[in-house]
Amino acid sequence: MKQMYLSTATDFKDIETFEPGAWINLVNPSQEESVRVAERFNIDITDLRAPLDLEEMSRVTVEDDYTLIIVDVPTYEERNNKSYYVTIPLGIIVAENVVITTCLQELSLFDNFLNRRIRNFYTFMKTRFVFQLLYRNAELFLTALRSIDRQSDKIEAQLEDATRNEQLIDMMELEKSIIYLKASLKINERIVKKLSSSTSSLKKYIEDEDLLEDTIIETQQAIEMASIYENVLNVMTETSASIISNNQNTIMKTLALMTMALDIPTVVFSAYGMNFKDNTMPFNGIPNAFWIIVLIAALGSSCVVIYFFRKRWF
Repeated sequence: MKQMYLSTATDFKDIETFEPGAWINLVNPSQEESVRVAERFNIDITDLRAPLDLEEMSRVTVEDDYTLIIVDVPTYEERNNKSYYVTIPLGIIVAENVVITTCLQELSLFDNFLNRRIRNFYTFMKTRFVFQLLYRNAELFLTALRSIDRQSDKIEAQLEDATRNEQLIDMMELEKSIIYLKASLKINERIVKKLSSSTSSLKKYIEDEDLLEDTIIETQQAIEMASIYENVLNVMTETSASIISNNQNTIMKTLALMTMALDIPTVVFSAYGMNFKDNTMPFNGIPNAFWIIVLIAALGSSCVVIYFFRKRWF
């Protein structure tokens, strides 16, 4: 799918035919769409379709007619019927009169741009637009990490009575998300530093330098947060495993104590269930003997239960 947008000094609009200064957004483009765009702007088809590979590494490639920037962006993935964060590649191609973004799926990264919530955003200001994308991407990583932290707090609140592995599996999935985000952040940090260097192929103005510096700070902050949350999740995973084991042991102990308390009625009723030729069992022939025997068995069980309570075994 191909989408084209163009900014003017006062407007931002969709366009059907290309105009200089436009932004072309490719979402999982077909081979035919990729070939047309590549031929129109003299871009290597391999570079244009590289971000469609989920295993593609982030990098900056400078060619004669364009600069290719590939960074990782956070998105959702369904695992175990729940949504968790992963990262996928986003390609940004800066050519002479156009900025082209290409990705395997639609991204929330572009929402604020499409809704004109980004200050001083113009598609024809190509370099600043690229840096604004990188800054917004760093903010999305921070948002993802805070979301993971909130999810871990909810799981922690459920751990006290946990007896199954569900919470443990959720913690493991959150750990995986943190690992993906942290690895991508470290690579993105190198990309931003490379773009901020004096050898960068992108022309920068004073405002752009400040924006790049802010992006580096946001990225480094996200890396530190990811490290902290990763350590916390590791501790919580170990603790949750111990809590689940202790809760299961408590249940087994309760069942064992209940079995012991019921042993007395079992013995009594078993004795009275035996058949003898000359029956001389106690209370034989006494009216309401059945209820007397039941009462004696209940009293015996009650004494055992009271003893367990005094020992605080229940």
